[in-house]
Amino acid sequence: MTEDKKVSSHGSPPDSPKKDQIRLLLVDDETAYADVLANRLGKRGFAVEKAYTSPEALLILRTQQFDVAVLDLKMPDMDGIELLKIAKQVDPFLQVIMLTGHGSAEACEKGLALGAYDYLMKPCELETLVEKIQEAFQEKPAT
Repeated sequence: MTEDKKVSSHGSPPDSPKKDQIRLLLVDDETAYADVLANRLGKRGFAVEKAYTSPEALLILRTQQFDVAVLDLKMPDMDGIELLKIAKQVDPFLQVIMLTGHGSAEACEKGLALGAYDYLMKPCELETLVEKIQEAFQEKPAT
C-alpha cells in the first residue's frame, strides 16, 4: 500500500486499517488545512478519514469505528462542543482531541468536562499532535 492510500479520499470509505494502525477521524471546516494535516498524519502511519462539516462527521461516526477523533472547536454548522457531545453518545470510548485557533479557554474546559481527552491550540506542531494522538490511543479504555 502506498502512503497516499492511508488517507481516504473525501467521501469514500477508507482502506481497511492495519491491525496496529490508529484509526483517526479529522474534522475541520478549513478544507486546505484538513487536507494537508490528513496527508501528513497518513504519512506518519495513521489511518485517517476526514470530514469538513459536523453533519458529515456524524454520518461517518455512525458507520465506521475510530480510536481517536481530532475536532475543530469552531465550525459554522455545529461547533466542536456539540459534535463532541453527540460523538460521545455514538461511541463513549472515542478519544477526542479538540483543536482551537480561537483560544477560548472556557470552551476548551467545557470540552474536557464533556469527555474530551485534551485540546491543542492551532496551529500546533505536527509532532505535538502526533504525540497527543498516540497518548490518547494508549489511554483509550478497552471496548
